[in-house]
Amino acid sequence: MKKRRIITEILLGILVLFPVWNLSASYSDNDSTQFISYQGIIKNAKTNEDLPFASIILKGTNVATVSNIDGEFIIKVNKSSTSKTLLISYIGYKNNTISLSEFEKAKFLTIKLDPLTEHLKELTVRPEDGAEIIRQVLYNRHNNYSHQAISMTGFYRETIKNRRNYVSISEAIIDIYKSNYDNDLQFDQVKIDKGRKSSNVEKMDTLLVKLQGGPAVLMLLDIVKHPDNIFTEKYENIYVFEFENVVSINDRLHYVLNFKQNSYIEEPYYYGKLYIDIERLAITDAIFSLNLENKEEASRQFIKKKPAGVTITPMNTTYRASYTIQDNTWFFNYVRAEVKFKIDWKKKLFNTTISLMSELAVTDRLPEMAEKIERKERFGRSDFMEEKVDAFFDPNYWGDYNLIEPDASIEQAIRKLYRKYK
Repeated sequence: MKKRRIITEILLGILVLFPVWNLSASYSDNDSTQFISYQGIIKNAKTNEDLPFASIILKGTNVATVSNIDGEFIIKVNKSSTSKTLLISYIGYKNNTISLSEFEKAKFLTIKLDPLTEHLKELTVRPEDGAEIIRQVLYNRHNNYSHQAISMTGFYRETIKNRRNYVSISEAIIDIYKSNYDNDLQFDQVKIDKGRKSSNVEKMDTLLVKLQGGPAVLMLLDIVKHPDNIFTEKYENIYVFEFENVVSINDRLHYVLNFKQNSYIEEPYYYGKLYIDIERLAITDAIFSLNLENKEEASRQFIKKKPAGVTITPMNTTYRASYTIQDNTWFFNYVRAEVKFKIDWKKKLFNTTISLMSELAVTDRLPEMAEKIERKERFGRSDFMEEKVDAFFDPNYWGDYNLIEPDASIEQAIRKLYRKYK
């Protein structure tokens, strides 16, 4: 049980709660003109529904981003780039390519993807044993994923909300040393290149909530690199597997494999679905949650420190890890974690809800040989993001770095902070 709890805490990140104090902000200025920004929104061609977390890649390069929860994106392309085409992909949809010249007609372009799920139902294959598929996926991971360590650039964001109000928003450009998939014992390394925070967007009445580990912990959601975090040695006895369908991702056929823990297992494990490339048996996307039926045990796994007289109950969790393919090799691409808690004070009539979100998108993979990050510069699993970056607002701060476009609610909160600053 002790080993299991340590694994879960590392995977999920740790909440630390303290009494509230006030935080101040400062201002900085930066500008760059070596790039062109292209903005748009990804939608379902049939229903006009927004498509969140779609992959947007500058074709023929490693420059990439993802759409936000509203389906919107922004990608910055260096003026000297010879590539002039975006490749957009989404689970269950046909890939679409868009010439950058299309953005000259509209500053904000609507890009529609055609769903393929209905056409794939006839091709659905039902392997007999889901556990055997997982076994083959884990066996093949050293062939399907990078054999070499890679230096990456990424964008990281974490937010904390008290009910509907943002308490904290932190963002950073990060340098990543991604260790190869042949070495199970070597962890990835992260360094903050530049970052900002906007704390106290809306003050909390009672608590300051802090998320420990930031991007260093979020990297552990790479379940291909760290399969033991979910699929322990005894996973065949813990989980029930069920094949749902076949879908297309990047114009390749994938199994959709559902999993959930057996009903007789009392300890909290996970449930969700895996998207597995049929030809190569590689996980290309994973969406999963922690089973919260045993709320008391789940709460113990999340909370590291809290004031006396407070009961904290996890309400729901959602995690995602996705990968992109290039030259028949899959690369770590995007991770996201969302957790919501209910907080009850012993002597107060009303409770509150706290929501935490963190996400990390790889925006570039660097061709030169990867170098490890010096220990003193690494972001550690016990570090706090807001202690590593400065507080300010500057619309030109990111320069030519690619980022995840903030969704409407985050953008509104940042503007509210800016009005307070002015």
